[in-house]
Amino acid sequence: MINTDASKRALRRRHLTMRSRLTADDIETAGAALACRALELPELAGAATVAAYVSMGGEPGTHALREALRARGVRVLLPVLLEDDDLDWGEDAGPGRLAPARRGLLEPEGPRLGPDAVTGADVVLLPGLAVDRRGMRLGRGGGSYDRVLARLAAAGADPALVVLLYDGELLDEVPEEAHDRPVHAAVTPSGLHRFTPRPH
Repeated sequence: MINTDASKRALRRRHLTMRSRLTADDIETAGAALACRALELPELAGAATVAAYVSMGGEPGTHALREALRARGVRVLLPVLLEDDDLDWGEDAGPGRLAPARRGLLEPEGPRLGPDAVTGADVVLLPGLAVDRRGMRLGRGGGSYDRVLARLAAAGADPALVVLLYDGELLDEVPEEAHDRPVHAAVTPSGLHRFTPRPH
């Protein structure tokens, strides 16, 4: 019997190691290309509210995309990590309005909107380390976004779920567990990738 948890841990280590080798220029260049590709998504073109995140470390950069969305008049929500690793949300008011937080994160200043604020988003941009051709996402293992996805399902909310990745992070298969939910699309610097989520 395959140990899914161990398989995920090994895959995470591999992808985090690859990302650790990227330079600041690599990350910035990929982030600019990602923004251009993501803005081609019809779901983002018609979105009034997008739940995004502030990229950290070797993650594909989200700055250019968030700036472009805000310039379009889109309301951008950013996560705030709670003590139990659940996520609250605040509004993105620009790079000068981000404050250092736990685990090296940057979080929005200003009022907290509550964990349920994400249920009003038209698109949710998810961090990830990889996604497979069924749309199953490999996260970092903290469970914060598993809670977000469960909250969306419980509320009957159906935003477009989009993962931002580097080229080479689209895999044939990602180990999955019962609580994992597929995403609708992935964006890489070289293109858009759509999936057909399986019914749950």
